[in-house]
Amino acid sequence: MNLVAGIKEPDPLQVLYTDFTAIWYARGGKKAYLMPLLDHATKWVVGWALGHRPNTELAQEALSMAAATLADAGLTLEGRIIHHDQDTVYTGYRWLCAVLIKQRARISFSENGAKGNTTMESFNGRFKGENASLFHEAVNIWELERLIAQQIEYYNSRRRHSTLGNTAPIDYITDEEILPQLAFGLALQHT
Repeated sequence: MNLVAGIKEPDPLQVLYTDFTAIWYARGGKKAYLMPLLDHATKWVVGWALGHRPNTELAQEALSMAAATLADAGLTLEGRIIHHDQDTVYTGYRWLCAVLIKQRARISFSENGAKGNTTMESFNGRFKGENASLFHEAVNIWELERLIAQQIEYYNSRRRHSTLGNTAPIDYITDEEILPQLAFGLALQHT
């Protein structure tokens, strides 16, 4: 059981998990970092960013994309819980100000690293495993970014999840009327 902020079973879009994960590309010669924000209940990746370093700027870029994606659906990050480990980026002033003050979201820290963020660790492992050979062949970070955008769009709109009754996150959100106004085409595109 993945207990976040004392919540046993979060509602849709109540808890977003995040963490940095390394992705190898250029035939294993280069490494980039991906930071997705993943909803617990719907498995929807609402925001992400890719960069050369796992730093505050990258984290804020992913947060901004999540805020923009939710805004397109008529929502905000206000009151939502963002769960992550206690990496210095996530305990730093600029990240905490962006989340707590600017977005008015809440923070939940993993007390025991990866063991306290199993949903995110599972997503990162599965996403990288399913796409490793594709990412490995990207010749530069721009091509890698394009491939990640393509694969996140696939993950959100077509990849079926057993925890969602073998439906894709966007279909689940629509079928369950979580966001009735959410159009199928809203699946994330990285800008």
